[in-house]
Amino acid sequence: MKTVALLDLGGTLVDYYTREEFPQVLDEALREVTNTLARRGLLTVPADDVRKAAAGERHEAPDYRVRPLEERLARIFRLPTAEGTGDLARETCAAFLKPIFTRARLRPETIPALRSLKKTGVRMAVVSNAPWGSPAEPWRTEVARHGIAEFAPTIVICRDAGWRKPARPVFDLALERMHARPEECVFVGDEPAWDIAGAAGAGIAPVLVDKTGKHADRTDCAVIASLSELPGLILAS
Repeated sequence: MKTVALLDLGGTLVDYYTREEFPQVLDEALREVTNTLARRGLLTVPADDVRKAAAGERHEAPDYRVRPLEERLARIFRLPTAEGTGDLARETCAAFLKPIFTRARLRPETIPALRSLKKTGVRMAVVSNAPWGSPAEPWRTEVARHGIAEFAPTIVICRDAGWRKPARPVFDLALERMHARPEECVFVGDEPAWDIAGAAGAGIAPVLVDKTGKHADRTDCAVIASLSELPGLILAS
């Protein structure tokens, strides 16, 4: 039996937005940052220029190294520094994340499944990418807000490692913080390219949460339709 479950956040434990919805979410996020800067008298960039600059920032590094949100916003809004470690950076990042967190919907099966896993002695951690390389701390608060941290107190966000899934450093950092070996773990996620390939590359048994059934015939990982199936799967491992 596996004794450690590493769990993706968005799309696995909590629903935020689909890929198709992201352009609208991004528009709302940038509008929140625009309003924040305007209130502080720091908005100097016309709306059309913001949209153009944001389009140029809408990509991740080919090697999966994190591109921090603070630096992207500094470039988009032509802020004085790209380092982004002060109060302004924290405020603009919080503004950017506001519409994302507002959309959050805890999946109804999440807490019952985590409770069942805890009862069987399985230790858990959240291991997640963050949109646009956003800072880790707001995501720790977000995980706690949904009651997930009670079951998975260890939270590893891509910013902690400096790399996004499927890059191995994210998984290695999670193993280090959990004091676990790959063979003791499962990694549970909903994105084949990030979660399944990344976990397998780190020697961790991957479990795909396939809510729509389009991956039911995969043979390179365990496939479950709902997180509610995870406790039984782990007990049988």
